[in-house]
Amino acid sequence: MDQQALVEYRYRAVREVLGGSPIGEVAARYGVSRQSLHSWRKRFEQEGMPGLADRSRRPKSSPHRLPAEVEALVCELRRQHPRWGARRIVHELRPRGVDPVPGRATVHRMLVRNGLVRRQEQEHQRKYRRWQREAPMHLWQLDLVGGVPLADGRECKMVTGIDDHSRFVVIAAVVAVPSGRAVCSAFTAAMRRYGVPFEVLSDNGKQFTGRHNRPQPVEVLFARVCRENGINQRLTKPRSPTTTGKIERFHKTLRHELLDHVAPFESLTAAQDAIDAWVHAYNHQRPHQALNMATPASVFRPHAPTYSDGQLLADEAGQTAAPLRIDVIEPPANRPDESAVEFEIRVPPSGEVTLVPGRQRFSVPRGLAGRTLTVWADLRSLHVLLEGHLVRTIVSRLLPHDLAYLVMRYGAHPAGPAPAAAALRRINGNTELAAGEAVEIDRIVQRDGHVTIAGIKCQIAFALARRTITIRLDGHLMHAIADNALVGTWPCPITADRAARLPGARTAATPLPPPPLPAGSIRVQRRVHASGRFMVNKQFIKLGPRHAGKLVTVVIEDTHYRVLHGEEELAIRPRRDTTPVTRLYVRGKGTQPDGR
Repeated sequence: MDQQALVEYRYRAVREVLGGSPIGEVAARYGVSRQSLHSWRKRFEQEGMPGLADRSRRPKSSPHRLPAEVEALVCELRRQHPRWGARRIVHELRPRGVDPVPGRATVHRMLVRNGLVRRQEQEHQRKYRRWQREAPMHLWQLDLVGGVPLADGRECKMVTGIDDHSRFVVIAAVVAVPSGRAVCSAFTAAMRRYGVPFEVLSDNGKQFTGRHNRPQPVEVLFARVCRENGINQRLTKPRSPTTTGKIERFHKTLRHELLDHVAPFESLTAAQDAIDAWVHAYNHQRPHQALNMATPASVFRPHAPTYSDGQLLADEAGQTAAPLRIDVIEPPANRPDESAVEFEIRVPPSGEVTLVPGRQRFSVPRGLAGRTLTVWADLRSLHVLLEGHLVRTIVSRLLPHDLAYLVMRYGAHPAGPAPAAAALRRINGNTELAAGEAVEIDRIVQRDGHVTIAGIKCQIAFALARRTITIRLDGHLMHAIADNALVGTWPCPITADRAARLPGARTAATPLPPPPLPAGSIRVQRRVHASGRFMVNKQFIKLGPRHAGKLVTVVIEDTHYRVLHGEEELAIRPRRDTTPVTRLYVRGKGTQPDGR
């Protein structure tokens, strides 16, 4: 209803009251209260028709309203910094001389009133389980992020790391190639500057973990650096980015405030300098809402003095602490182990050779008494050789000072590459397998196609009878290797601790070889019956009536059958009887096998 119509409506009601109609009946008929009708009549008698129009309800005075200068300053801060919210603006008002400082809700209402806040529709309520370490240096979150453009057209990536408690950025290194060695170099540089954290948390990228490697898990360089520095490595669940939410949120801030607004950098060095300057402001100047508007640098406490451009930074009191030595183990280079030594020793009549009294000894057959052996030794393995031929490999119990003793006692000299695969590791004084480590043993296949492992018969293949093969025990799997080819895989019959104590067990030094070509498999031909079935090795295989009359080729593998029609693979069926196939009987015209 417009203003003119509203005035006419109220005038009719007032005229009826002035004409003598009861005020209660008029109020009920017009749908208003008696008080409103009294007010209209009084205003009509005093001002006439203009008095029936709506009036402003704004109070004549607002003693608690903030000055217009404060509201203008709030709006100006919002326009200059569109990403600042009400809480950040409240924090920035006090240094600008505003007193008293308005509350967060008051500032938010100012922004809404001036059209500086856009309402966001929330489709669903997000519920996250929030967590935070209780002190700095307890946990670092690490990740890789892209989006650093260069003038030559390349897009580099960054290795980033943030302290979980203080949100202090400890790593922000630009790398041309995000390799495992580049990640480890940035990580060790951060540890030398700030100290070694207790734990690190990352996603399941190949630079951080090898547990998803195929065909078997491996220990990547980053995991080795963590293990050798005593750092507990934690990994997120697959497809769970919220677990590393702090480092992901830092990436968003980095993109919005820097990377989205810069031109391509001239070089990798220029990109690193720009990011270092922004990160310094992020750590030392930019207040963080999760820290109650404190800066990350004011909360972060490293385990060692921090350095900037090679100079030790002074603490808050202006005093410089004495430099602390941080033993960070660098990523190993691709060269022979520099701690390994090599020397010669003569076998005594007893065959018992003592290298370090009370710590390391080994035995050889007495027939070698008086012969000279060559010993290759490091902190993990001892390889004993006779005239260049490996006699045995045993687990080393030597410590670093024992290697120095061997140099003085036997004239040991730095050794070259290891002559054989390393021995099994010693964990807590016992020979055990490390996580993801596999062992190999050599066994002779018996006449009926089986080998014996820890007293357990394991069927391998009848065709390998009387041959020596390599058995690789890898966690819950057992692989058989012959002629440098994988001939079969089965469930491992023994546990890992028993595998470490098998006679002749050694560390797997080479990757698992590929399986042999399918051409070596046993193949037979069968004619599909009108019912869509046929039989091979006393087992019915059903293909369906649409394949009736076809002459198919059946490839007999160790655990399944593959049915082929020309080059097309029709089906794969598991074998119910996995005993070796030594003879094939075929009946029917045109169904002779390829081999018997």
